Amino acid sequence: MKSSVKHYVVISLFVIFLIYSENILAQKVFKVKYESQADLKIYIVPYESQADLWVYIVNYETQATRDGLFYLVNHESHADFKLFFVDFESQANLNICIVDYASQAGWTNKSKQHLLKFKGRN
Repeated sequence: MKSSVKHYVVISLFVIFLIYSENILAQKVFKVKYESQADLKIYIVPYESQADLWVYIVNYETQATRDGLFYLVNHESHADFKLFFVDFESQANLNICIVDYASQAGWTNKSKQHLLKFKGRN
């Protein structure tokens, strides 16, 4: 009997983790072909000082644990955000600069944080 209660607790904790992991593992992004499909229009700036957000592209979904760490997904339905990359800065909602290290990723313009608010987070 004790074993079944312990088993139930472990399974319950695992299910809770899976439910809340969507909020933890966010910023899964997909590049769309058309502006009308996008959640955000992005412009990649050449200099870090011009960016609203410094972005580091991670190799694994589990590494996308905070703002600025993007995981590129292969299917639109798996994405938290659909991005369209514009040709001119004036067309963008958000300017990003790709950085070399994950530790550099984050906001430089906190007034734009609402644009990439994790789904399910207030």
